[in-house]
Amino acid sequence: MEEERRIAVLSVIVEKRVPAAEQVNALLSEYGEWIVGRMGIPYHAKGVSVICIVLDAPASAINALTGKLGKLEGVSAKTLFSKY
Repeated sequence: MEEERRIAVLSVIVEKRVPAAEQVNALLSEYGEWIVGRMGIPYHAKGVSVICIVLDAPASAINALTGKLGKLEGVSAKTLFSKY
């Protein structure tokens, strides 16, 4: 039985671009089948990048991606799930 899919917004702040940016992009590519859309904003004044990702995926996949991103040095990740 396939796990129910959920809509979620994953917010990521990258504080250390090197080497984090390459690792973040590799993980997002790995989970690309679940990504509906992505917006990245470099905030040069603060030296960080902010990424917002909309996912339509099983909760287990969303949680796995969030956890993997959060373990990267210089990266913070949090997810907000829809009720549906």
